[in-house]
Amino acid sequence: MRPFDLFAVAAALLGADVNAEVAKLPLPKSCSGVPNMRYQYTVNSGWTIMKIAGSLKQVRTVIWDTEGNMLVQHNTKGVSVHTFGADGCINSTNMLISGGGLNHGLDLTPDGKTLYASSETTLYSWAYDPLTRKVSNQKTIVKGMSTGVHSSRAVKFIPGQPNLVLLQVGSNSNFDMAAQQPSTGRACIKVFDTNNVPSDGYNYNTQGEMFGYGLRNDIGFVPDPNGVFWGVENSGDDFTRTENGQRKDIHTNNPAEKLNNLGDPPTVRNAWYGYPTCFSVWDPSSFTNGLKTGQHFVVAPNSSYNDATCNGKAIAPRLTFQAHSAPIWNTFDADAKNMYITFHGSWNRQPPTGFKVVQVPFTRLADGSYDPVAPADSRTGYTDVFSATNPGSCTANGLTQSSCFRLTAASWDPAGRGLFVGSDNSADGEIYILSPKS
Repeated sequence: MRPFDLFAVAAALLGADVNAEVAKLPLPKSCSGVPNMRYQYTVNSGWTIMKIAGSLKQVRTVIWDTEGNMLVQHNTKGVSVHTFGADGCINSTNMLISGGGLNHGLDLTPDGKTLYASSETTLYSWAYDPLTRKVSNQKTIVKGMSTGVHSSRAVKFIPGQPNLVLLQVGSNSNFDMAAQQPSTGRACIKVFDTNNVPSDGYNYNTQGEMFGYGLRNDIGFVPDPNGVFWGVENSGDDFTRTENGQRKDIHTNNPAEKLNNLGDPPTVRNAWYGYPTCFSVWDPSSFTNGLKTGQHFVVAPNSSYNDATCNGKAIAPRLTFQAHSAPIWNTFDADAKNMYITFHGSWNRQPPTGFKVVQVPFTRLADGSYDPVAPADSRTGYTDVFSATNPGSCTANGLTQSSCFRLTAASWDPAGRGLFVGSDNSADGEIYILSPKS
């Protein structure tokens, strides 16, 4: 793939296709046939919550076509398409694509005519007709993605250059030491040109261009209005720290989950974010050398590789979150004054944490760039919008079984009803609408 022409990128951003405006729909108070919310919750006083769909199969991702239809990626089941009536409720549901191991990644080109979805190993495309809600002409775009403990793959098109797609693969273990080498094709995000796909698809490990690596499991990333991508990264589990021969358990509150400024894909290549050797501090009290929240640390510092090494080499997160919160998807509101992030919730922390949607205030700086309001060492740079009533009491037997919802998808409705949020709890896949009060 050739280096990208920056002038062409700027022109494309200014002249990008604009989807036909979707008709506005009312926010329903309830919908016939949709049961009450299954799990106990609390919602911020400035917001309302309602359940728009239930009895689904592990909802992971929600996107919208140019007609305002909702497409839902279900873990291993496939992709469904839903239409809405004049009352704002779902009035038809059909499987668009069944099976194929599709499990997380889902995106449409800006013109709404090509759909991309990913399994653990393969990214596919289909021609899509939003009027008939049918797909055709399945193609393999990228193959050969590694299997392992992190099976979800995020996929996003680059604004202004819809032929370029970002595709993510996580690590294959807690400490995937081989992922230090970009050639493994793990713990990274790569860029592929869909205009020049080989007849049998790209090979993920050997083709494409490296956007960023050292990202343990960055399964949600979105662009701000300038086209700069922001990713949410799930960090490690069961950590200890060895200093001066003394080993200390730090896993309850470290390492932090991350919000990474990944940069502008046409201009950034081979950026390194630290994994599998550098991790971010959430609770500084676990450390004796004055580290602050958001700074990097190593699990066993020595004279040749230590915390200072990491803080000099690895790109630091712009903001961090409570360890084990498990951020899944993130999205900006219309003017990028806030980012919203779903926290899936912990599976091996006592007491449990996460199980919520949080709001991260953003601001536009003097140079026109977007940035979180809170400083990088803040532990209060986000607020709860919607959460389990008592996250500390949520049981978690594995990644999707819990006594609480397991929040995943986050996508603003083009019809104006609010933020659609998914849950992939295996007992009941649900979709909710979070709507700010006027």
